[in-house]
Amino acid sequence: MEWYWALTILLGLATLLMMTGLPVALVFLSVNIAGGLLFLGGPAGLGLMVRNGVQSLQNYSLAPIPMFIIMGELMLHTGMAAAAISAVERLIRRVPGRMPIVSVVSGTMFAALSGSSMANTAMLGSTLLPQMLRQGYAPQLAIGPIVAVGGIAILIPPSALAVLLGSLAKLSISELLIAGIMPALIMAVLFVAYIVARSLIVGDAKEPDAVATGESFLQRAWPFLRDVVPLFAIFLAVVGSLLGGFATPTESAAVGVAATLIAALLYRRLSLHNLGHSMMQAAKISGMLLFIIVGSTTFSQILAFSGAASGLLRLLTAMELTQLQVILIVVAVLLILGCFIDQVSMMMITLPFFIPMAEAVGVDMIWLGLVYLLCLEIALITPPFGLLLFVMKGVAPPEITLGRITTAVVPFLLIQLGVLALIIGWPQVALFLPDMLFAR
Repeated sequence: MEWYWALTILLGLATLLMMTGLPVALVFLSVNIAGGLLFLGGPAGLGLMVRNGVQSLQNYSLAPIPMFIIMGELMLHTGMAAAAISAVERLIRRVPGRMPIVSVVSGTMFAALSGSSMANTAMLGSTLLPQMLRQGYAPQLAIGPIVAVGGIAILIPPSALAVLLGSLAKLSISELLIAGIMPALIMAVLFVAYIVARSLIVGDAKEPDAVATGESFLQRAWPFLRDVVPLFAIFLAVVGSLLGGFATPTESAAVGVAATLIAALLYRRLSLHNLGHSMMQAAKISGMLLFIIVGSTTFSQILAFSGAASGLLRLLTAMELTQLQVILIVVAVLLILGCFIDQVSMMMITLPFFIPMAEAVGVDMIWLGLVYLLCLEIALITPPFGLLLFVMKGVAPPEITLGRITTAVVPFLLIQLGVLALIIGWPQVALFLPDMLFAR
């Protein structure tokens, strides 16, 4: 069978099954079974597929994924994250658009402690959005920052999705995690700048931001010192151990879980109930991701055996593309796919093609991985099927429509696209950290 027919069959079947609403893991299980029967020698090929799937889960680099998820679940269910957000709200005063800025600062902080985009958006949306609407903020200014900042959790460590991407693409997880820090911070600063500018120019931040509350600075700062500053020890434990070369990503993730448990104990927020609930939720999410990894690995192998991957690679190589052209192709495909499918599916479908193509022209693979993460983040808020749009709709008041949410995120979507363009045009903005710390 010609490679293009094999490619059409495999991708066509995957697309058709996704359109039926079947879960991603089951979609690729079904495609892999069909591909095994067609291209791996029938029933014997299915046995090979099972053995390769088991081997894919024995990869030591996958261990940080469940541990990063446990960190986020513990932060959420013990109430430490909610307490930290409340402390940030009391500290920030006398700035235009105070509450939207609180949502950006809190969301970035929680992203650095949990790595969960959906949890980030759900918690901020359920706690801060009703408050902002009551205080007279325009819905666009209240909704947009919460949805946009949720995606920062993909970039800033600890990011389970970055670990998953690094594992699937055979990238250095440590370097990929560190490379995401600078784009995440740039994005957060630009979000704040937009909020301040809009509040001053448009004037739709109607809350009396500059009115004194009667509290002294020390009274407002104490909750921050008590509920926020100690939590930075968790971030330092994870990132500091990576930066200092004292720990591998797996070891730093274990240190992060231990630090989160110690913090919950010291705050007297840890109970058997919330510990059990956190572990159960982490097990569900981790099981789903590991199931997806099995599907991704076997899907890549079937593409290789069928000749689809090598045939497409030969076609693209014959076009003599430059590194920038390859990156732009990757971005164009990912941004289009991001309008319709989820992040894990995007990786599973595209990595088997883009990784060999990028390696063939000498693209810096950490740069490619970072571009991937930025595109995956943008896909979270891209209509019509951006995942965080639906998360926000689920926690927002009934009068907030999906159309209003979509309209509210457009300015922040443009900012994210601007940061993506910055990283494509000047990759050293992000790569100088891993270059310096890992002597690349």
